[in-house]
Amino acid sequence: MSRILEVIAGHARHRPSDIALADQCKALSYEGLWHELDDLGGHLADLFKLPGPVAFALDNSLAWVLLDLSLIALGRTSVPLPPFFTPPQQCHVLAQTGAAYLITDQPLAEQEHIETILIIGRVLYLYEQHETTVELPASTAKITFTSGSTGQPKGVCLSQPGMEKLAQSLVDFIGADYAGIHCAILPLAVLLENVAGLYPTLLSGGCYYVKPLASIGFKRNFMPDFDKLACVLEDCSATSIIVVPEILRGLTAALESTGIALPAMKLLAVGGAKVSAELLQKAETLGLPVFQGYGLSEAASVVAFNRPGDNRAGCVGKILPGLDVQLSDDGEILVNHPAFLGYVGDVPAPERFATGDIGRFDHDGYLYIDGRKSNLLVTAFGRNVSPEWVESELLAHSSIGQAFVFGDAAPSLAALIVPSSTAVSDADIVMAIDRANRNLPEYAHIRHWSKVMPFTIANQQLTGNGRMQRSNIAKDHKNTMEKCFAQTSQYAGFFERLIAETESERTYLQQTPQIRDGLEGKISRETYLSYLAEAYHHVKHTIPLLKLTREKLLPRQAGLQAALDEYIAEEAGHDEWILGDIAQAGGDCEKVRNGEPRFSTELMVSYAYDFITRINPAGFFGMVFVLESTSTQLAILGAGALMKSLQLPENCFHYLLSHGALDVDHMKFLQSLLPQIDHPDDQDAIIHMAKAIFILYSDIFRSIPHQREMFHAA
Repeated sequence: MSRILEVIAGHARHRPSDIALADQCKALSYEGLWHELDDLGGHLADLFKLPGPVAFALDNSLAWVLLDLSLIALGRTSVPLPPFFTPPQQCHVLAQTGAAYLITDQPLAEQEHIETILIIGRVLYLYEQHETTVELPASTAKITFTSGSTGQPKGVCLSQPGMEKLAQSLVDFIGADYAGIHCAILPLAVLLENVAGLYPTLLSGGCYYVKPLASIGFKRNFMPDFDKLACVLEDCSATSIIVVPEILRGLTAALESTGIALPAMKLLAVGGAKVSAELLQKAETLGLPVFQGYGLSEAASVVAFNRPGDNRAGCVGKILPGLDVQLSDDGEILVNHPAFLGYVGDVPAPERFATGDIGRFDHDGYLYIDGRKSNLLVTAFGRNVSPEWVESELLAHSSIGQAFVFGDAAPSLAALIVPSSTAVSDADIVMAIDRANRNLPEYAHIRHWSKVMPFTIANQQLTGNGRMQRSNIAKDHKNTMEKCFAQTSQYAGFFERLIAETESERTYLQQTPQIRDGLEGKISRETYLSYLAEAYHHVKHTIPLLKLTREKLLPRQAGLQAALDEYIAEEAGHDEWILGDIAQAGGDCEKVRNGEPRFSTELMVSYAYDFITRINPAGFFGMVFVLESTSTQLAILGAGALMKSLQLPENCFHYLLSHGALDVDHMKFLQSLLPQIDHPDDQDAIIHMAKAIFILYSDIFRSIPHQREMFHAA
């Protein structure tokens, strides 16, 4: 029997009534957990007729935990699939591992399940995979996949004794007295939460509190609800959590804005990427006990960790007991870890795994991470610079939310900067860069920079644990990065010019009473239905306008064809989404389908057709800029407010919510596309049309009947 199952059995005998697992509805004692595992293990043994790994794609839940532990008891290799994997990536994982079965908590449309499994009231669906048998390293208990947000994920094979040794080492290192209520924040399929969160909690006799990701504020990855997360942590009296830096940043902001305090919190572990000194200081001011650590999948998630009573700022702590870690001559961290057996389809693991991370120890044995060996920049003057080092100096300033430093083979360095909020001005960023440069040698100074949109999991520029996907960022911002070096200090590309030159028209739209009140949830159901009706009457023209734009492209604009084809494919059926929302909200969708738009809507659509045909087809991207940026704002801020005020269910907001997620990608797409449009006439046409559409779109909203006084009276 595995170590963790032995300990659970011991807890069931000696402390049977202590709570082991809990969610918003149910609490399971250690005795109850042991009985559930016994029953589930027997049931699964009867179902699994084929040899081979068992993959599972589940939301965070008690069922996830029970399934994971049952597979350990059965000695079956498990393959947890993170929720941020795309369908093609999931297919790749299933084929690469030779998975015999797939278990999901959502039925698959394209495949018939062979059985349903009921775990703690949750229905799961079992699918037979018929994959070719794959030879795995002996004793492979779990296959976790690195990356997952670009290319094909890489399968890391881990042994059960090795993972449990790591989990027990964490308990011994931190102290079992820190066991309390651990709240799962990261997806359980992320190894860090699974091995460093779940297992140590159960080994030390604590309570593992796990809710679906949506219920703790992570329903939409592109815009987490950190206020909700703060409330959940307060309500469950969590004593420990594991987060990545971006979650820590959002949580601290939520605690500041809501006034929520977390007095029960004793250990807030953060890893996955470097944490800025400014963020650590802010967390300390709020009373958050933050401890940085370092690890990787090949080391079963954790290598080094700061701990209560032994926490040194700027480092990732000391090496966990029992781990053999050394540095190569060039500073690369080498780990000999018993859990790592090798990669799927590759040779066995080497005796010492070269992590690719450059680090150093101080005289007291604390580990410092300087950056990735593969990311090392060599300037035109032959100086080696770790971009993570420079980025950490930039992130130490509150006006900079994210930074990506580049400049390999260039005479000086540059940075893509994501402001920490919309209130941050260009002057604030200049000041932050100047201050960072004062702490850097001259050869590492930032001489060029440009603002960009946030790096996120949704746009595939962050991994699931918060690390920047540097190759994706470089690819998506290739044009901006090339042009950045042509100008000292800030480079403002065409996208920035478009934003700046449409400011007054954008302000006019934002001051529209119907929009302003809608974002606060202060409109009637009739006004919402009227908005949907006008949305239908212009959205149904999106694909015809796209096709007309493609048809009218000038020879110099031929490079835009592929982008338009992609856009056409994505926009199919959006008008039907709107009709569905109208029906769900109590409106007459057929009346809208067969009806006529208001004059203002007809005018905007007609203007678009005329401009594309008569003046310049590239101008259409000005209309895209207006509609996508506005609907993103409406989706992120307005939908939630309206659900609450109108007491309408989520199925009345399919268009807004779905379009919000799509439009984040569309805005990213625009930001990468617009730098390719360098002809002055095309740029002027886009700006001209954007200005006009901001006004015309505002007039559509202003034409919708809406009396705020009547709404309040109701």
